[in-house]
Amino acid sequence: MLAVKILQEQGIEVIGITYTTPFFGSSKAEEAAKQLGIDLKIIDLTEAHLDVVKLPKHGYGRFVNPCIDCHALMIRKAGDLLEELSAHFISTGEVLGQRPKSQNYRALRLVEEESGYPGLVVRPLSGKLLPPTIPEKEGWIDREKLLDISGRSRKRQMALAEYYGIKEYPSPAGGCLLTEQVFAIRLKDVMNTQENWGVNEVELLKVGRHLRLSPKTKLIVGRNQEENKRLEMLAKPEDLLIRAAAFKGPTAILRGPAEEREDFIKQAAAITARYGKGKEEEELEMKYYHPSGPVQKIIVKPARDEEIKPLLIN
Repeated sequence: MLAVKILQEQGIEVIGITYTTPFFGSSKAEEAAKQLGIDLKIIDLTEAHLDVVKLPKHGYGRFVNPCIDCHALMIRKAGDLLEELSAHFISTGEVLGQRPKSQNYRALRLVEEESGYPGLVVRPLSGKLLPPTIPEKEGWIDREKLLDISGRSRKRQMALAEYYGIKEYPSPAGGCLLTEQVFAIRLKDVMNTQENWGVNEVELLKVGRHLRLSPKTKLIVGRNQEENKRLEMLAKPEDLLIRAAAFKGPTAILRGPAEEREDFIKQAAAITARYGKGKEEEELEMKYYHPSGPVQKIIVKPARDEEIKPLLIN
C-alpha cells in the first residue's frame, strides 16, 4: 500500500495484482485496493504454485514456505502482463532486510533475475539502497523520491501509513498457511507419505483433527458441524466416511490404500467415537460407508486419549 502511494506521488498509474492459491487468498489485497482506489487483477496461481511448493529450487524458510521461488513466480506472472496492461515495470512492497531469508540483498536480486524481468522490478520502500533500475535510468521514476527503509522495524512504515491517511492495513505476519507451524507439520506429513497430492489434500489439511494410523493411511475427524460438512464435500469416492449410528458426533474420513483401509476400520471408528456424545458408553454402534456406497455398521469401544495422542499429527 505504501509502495503504491510513493509511485502515485510521482504521477504514476498503478494497477494492483494479487494471487490466490490453496495457501492464501486475495481478501487483504481487495481491501487494500479499495482504500487506494486502484484497479486490481486477481490471478489463480494454484497449479504453478503447487509445483513450487513441492520442489522449490531455493528451498524452504522456517516451515514449508518457499518464499524466494514464490516471489520469483509472482513477479514473473506480473511481468507477463506488462504488454497486455500497457505497463512499463513491476513494483513490490518488499523492504530490504525485513525477512531474513527472502528479503536480504542477495535474495531480492535473485528473485529479480529468476523472474525473467531483471531491471524492471522497483521496490520503492528500499529503492535508494538497491541498484538503479531501468525505470530510474530511463527517467520514468525519480530515484531521489524513493525511500531507504531497511531492517525488521516497521516504525517508519507505520509513520508513513499515518502520513498517507492509511488507517487499516494488514498485520506484517500471517496470511500464508505455509508459514504456520501446525499446517506446515501436516503438509510435511503429506509430502512424506504421498507421491501424488494436490488441492484436495491441501484443503483437507485445513479441517479437523489429523491422525496417522500407518505410513499410508490417515484419519481426519471433524471438530464441529461445519467441519463435518466440509469433510463430506472433500471425501473422494474411495474414502470411507465414519460416524456414530445413533449419537451426535463427528464425521471422519479414513483415507488410505484399499488393501489397508479395511484393517483400520475398527480403530478409526473407535477414535471417531471418542469425539462424539457417546464417548462414555461401554460400546457404540458406528456406521461407515463410501460417499456413494451402502452403509455398514460396526460395534466398537470408544478409544482412550492415551491411545489417540501418539497418532495425532500436530
